[in-house]
Amino acid sequence: MRVKKIAVIVVLLVLSSTYLRAQVKHKVLHHHVNIAASIARGQQVYIQNCLTCHQADGKGVQRMNPPLIQTTYVLGDKKKLITIVLNGFNEDVQINGQSFSNSMTPHNSLSDQQIADVLTYVRNSFTNKASAVTAAQVKLVRASNTK
Repeated sequence: MRVKKIAVIVVLLVLSSTYLRAQVKHKVLHHHVNIAASIARGQQVYIQNCLTCHQADGKGVQRMNPPLIQTTYVLGDKKKLITIVLNGFNEDVQINGQSFSNSMTPHNSLSDQQIADVLTYVRNSFTNKASAVTAAQVKLVRASNTK
């Protein structure tokens, strides 16, 4: 009788650990699918709204439009980056020893999801590698800008 109880406990432990591993794997896979989908959608937003100034390769235009490659603006504080997209940018900026002076128009007509997607795309393209931006993060910044 005791051996049966131990066998049942062992089987239950094996099954539950297998189930937990499958759940974790599903969540990780699901997370990657979401980021991949966000990047794909973001690429389309980039093509429609950003490519003209920042170019297909993200290198920008010398002395006018800054590059999006390995800069603290792109890889740093998400709130600051979201604010730039929402409000535009009208300052001279130094990046990698070069000065850029062209104004960026606000893109506050884009939805929270579109801004999250395009920033996730930019933060994971042009040799960049950074965490995703979520629509909830954009919504929060947008709400704090209207106060």
